Amino acid sequence: MILRNYAIGIDIGTTSTKVVLFDEKGAAVAHHSKNYPLLSEEPGAAEQKPDEIYEAVNESLRETVRKSGDLADRIGFISFSTAMHSMIAVDSEGTPLTNSITWADIRSEPYVAAFKSDYSETALELYKRTGVPLHPMTPLFKLQWLKNEHPDIFQRAEKFVGIKDYILFRWFGEWQTDHASAAATGLWNMHTKKWDEEGLQLADVTSEKLPNLQPTTFYWEELSDVLAKKSGLDSSVKVVIGATDGPLSNLGVGAISPGDIAVTIGTSGAIRTTSAIPILDTDGRTFCYPLTENHWVSGGPVNNGGIAFQWIHDTLQKEEESAAYEKLSRDAEQIQPGSEGLIFLPYLTGERAPLWDAQAKASFIGLTLRHNHNHMVRAVLEGAILNLFSVYSLIKSQVGNREVKIFATGGFTNSLLWKQILADIFQTKVSIPEHTESSCLGAVLLGRYAIGETDTLEEAPVETKQYEEIMPNPDYQTIYEELFHLYQSLSDTMQTQYKALHDFQNKHKKESGK
Repeated sequence: MILRNYAIGIDIGTTSTKVVLFDEKGAAVAHHSKNYPLLSEEPGAAEQKPDEIYEAVNESLRETVRKSGDLADRIGFISFSTAMHSMIAVDSEGTPLTNSITWADIRSEPYVAAFKSDYSETALELYKRTGVPLHPMTPLFKLQWLKNEHPDIFQRAEKFVGIKDYILFRWFGEWQTDHASAAATGLWNMHTKKWDEEGLQLADVTSEKLPNLQPTTFYWEELSDVLAKKSGLDSSVKVVIGATDGPLSNLGVGAISPGDIAVTIGTSGAIRTTSAIPILDTDGRTFCYPLTENHWVSGGPVNNGGIAFQWIHDTLQKEEESAAYEKLSRDAEQIQPGSEGLIFLPYLTGERAPLWDAQAKASFIGLTLRHNHNHMVRAVLEGAILNLFSVYSLIKSQVGNREVKIFATGGFTNSLLWKQILADIFQTKVSIPEHTESSCLGAVLLGRYAIGETDTLEEAPVETKQYEEIMPNPDYQTIYEELFHLYQSLSDTMQTQYKALHDFQNKHKKESGK
């Protein structure tokens, strides 16, 4: 009898799909990825073609199986991770009527603003039931936008689904979604674990227009004929529905116990912690998504992570090679912590947590003649971390008196300075996992729990995880505490002006013909 102790994790990301084969100890042994474009054919749009992503998943799975060689016979299951908040309208045959409208699409922003303004108490109650801050990213408001801007498509649609739901439908002919993906729609009630009736009324849809709900541990006992043919796998391989990328990344890096904090900075960023019960922010500024019925992940996503570093690079350096980023880091190292009082509010692309304001604008505050481009670079790196620390201040009550452990992932870990700034601002040791595909690994660890190979998620194979450790410099604690208080105060003050700035910019952009 062949021991089926290998498993495949699939992560459907915003810019690419990654497929990784893991052994029984969590070590990656084969992988393949496929990129696809993000389309923006009108202001605020951020879409993708569902069939391109479907083919990317099939190709990446097939190539990973091929690369695994003889190990393919030892694969026991496939498990999924996916980016959150996508929405596709499909007809009665399952054919897309729209592209996949991603989390980054902000065309529904006017509907969010109107709802917050006209129904502030109702808005907070909706958050308390769903655990999702009110923002254009959620399908709840995408549905309002679609109904008003494209009523013909809204009326023709048989269902509204996410990208993972669509791929699983193409494989199995069933409309199923997991609780984590459902939660990200803003239409799922975390208390009843059903579609939220008031949310459905706001979106003007019925539950029949949405996929069937399943726990994140739901799985198909064997492959469909379609999937077996496309993948080259044996039909007895199971398929676990899995969860979403943020919660699964926590699991993949080992941030699964109370007190563990996962920080991710790629183009955007996020900070998350895990608890046994749902925990919400009194003002609706943090999310709370399920991983399993007994594991809930709270935190906040930020729009402006690595994109801020890219912006300062493009503005000051104007060189394409990667060495230019290293030079910028070396330049910033010449400046003392606090950037001599230069503060950067990093809202270059609006902001989700903690502001939840799509109209937010970035700014340097405190510029004087003594400041040069080195100060500006360091201020940008500090600003991105200070923003994450402001989100952490909203969830740290969940940690209580426990020892905080930070597990950091993402492209920012290529910068020694940026990692050190993270440790110094948080005044906590930062651990950097050796592996980079934490959501794929998290999907596999959840899959092992789902099919009964492990009794708890805490039984993850941590012995294979190797970490780089960055220690905080205690000499910088006081200066960063002072800087954070300034940052918070300035952010609060500037937020009152963002709408006026936004309106002014749009007005004069139109007048100049740009």
